[in-house]
Amino acid sequence: MSSQPTLQLSDEERQPCEIWTRVMGYHRPVSSFNIGKKGEFHERRYFTEGAAARSQGAGLATVAEAVAA
Repeated sequence: MSSQPTLQLSDEERQPCEIWTRVMGYHRPVSSFNIGKKGEFHERRYFTEGAAARSQGAGLATVAEAVAA
Protein backbone atom coordinates (compact mmCIF):
# COMPACT_ATOMS: atom_id res chain seq x y z
CA MET A 1 0.00 0.00 0.00
CA SER A 2 1.19 3.50 -0.69
CA SER A 3 1.18 5.96 2.13
CA GLN A 4 -0.60 9.24 1.48
CA PRO A 5 0.64 12.51 3.00
CA THR A 6 -1.27 13.91 5.94
CA LEU A 7 -3.42 16.92 5.03
CA GLN A 8 -2.72 19.98 7.15
CA LEU A 9 -5.12 22.94 7.30
CA SER A 10 -4.32 26.35 8.68
CA ASP A 11 -6.83 28.00 11.04
CA GLU A 12 -7.92 30.32 8.21
CA GLU A 13 -8.91 27.29 6.08
CA ARG A 14 -11.01 25.66 8.80
CA GLN A 15 -14.74 26.19 9.20
CA PRO A 16 -16.89 25.66 12.30
CA CYS A 17 -18.91 22.49 12.70
CA GLU A 18 -22.54 23.10 13.63
CA ILE A 19 -23.92 20.66 16.21
CA TRP A 20 -27.62 19.77 16.13
CA THR A 21 -29.57 17.90 18.76
CA ARG A 22 -33.10 16.60 19.22
CA VAL A 23 -35.21 18.68 21.58
CA MET A 24 -38.89 17.95 22.28
CA GLY A 25 -39.37 15.93 19.10
CA TYR A 26 -37.56 18.14 16.61
CA HIS A 27 -33.94 18.99 15.75
CA ARG A 28 -32.32 22.35 16.56
CA PRO A 29 -28.78 23.71 16.32
CA VAL A 30 -27.10 24.00 19.72
CA SER A 31 -25.87 27.48 18.73
CA SER A 32 -29.48 28.74 18.95
CA PHE A 33 -29.88 27.64 22.61
CA ASN A 34 -29.98 30.15 25.45
CA ILE A 35 -27.24 29.96 28.10
CA GLY A 36 -29.29 27.67 30.39
CA LYS A 37 -30.11 25.16 27.65
CA LYS A 38 -26.45 25.16 26.49
CA GLY A 39 -25.45 24.27 30.06
CA GLU A 40 -27.97 21.42 30.15
CA PHE A 41 -26.69 20.15 26.79
CA HIS A 42 -23.10 20.01 28.05
CA GLU A 43 -24.18 18.18 31.23
CA ARG A 44 -25.90 15.37 29.30
CA ARG A 45 -24.64 11.86 29.86
CA TYR A 46 -24.43 9.59 26.84
CA PHE A 47 -24.76 5.81 26.95
CA THR A 48 -25.03 2.82 24.68
CA GLU A 49 -27.88 0.38 25.04
CA GLY A 50 -25.55 -2.62 25.40
CA ALA A 51 -23.51 -1.01 28.17
CA ALA A 52 -26.67 0.04 30.02
CA ALA A 53 -28.06 -3.51 29.81
CA ARG A 54 -24.83 -5.00 31.19
CA SER A 55 -24.69 -2.56 34.10
CA GLN A 56 -28.35 -3.19 35.06
CA GLY A 57 -28.05 -6.97 34.87
CA ALA A 58 -31.06 -8.89 36.19
CA GLY A 59 -32.95 -5.66 36.91
CA LEU A 60 -33.92 -5.47 33.24
CA ALA A 61 -35.78 -8.77 33.46
CA THR A 62 -37.81 -7.40 36.34
CA VAL A 63 -38.72 -4.27 34.36
CA ALA A 64 -39.64 -6.39 31.30
CA GLU A 65 -41.84 -8.61 33.45
CA ALA A 66 -43.55 -5.56 34.98
CA VAL A 67 -44.26 -4.09 31.55
CA ALA A 68 -45.64 -7.41 30.27
CA ALA A 69 -47.94 -7.78 33.28
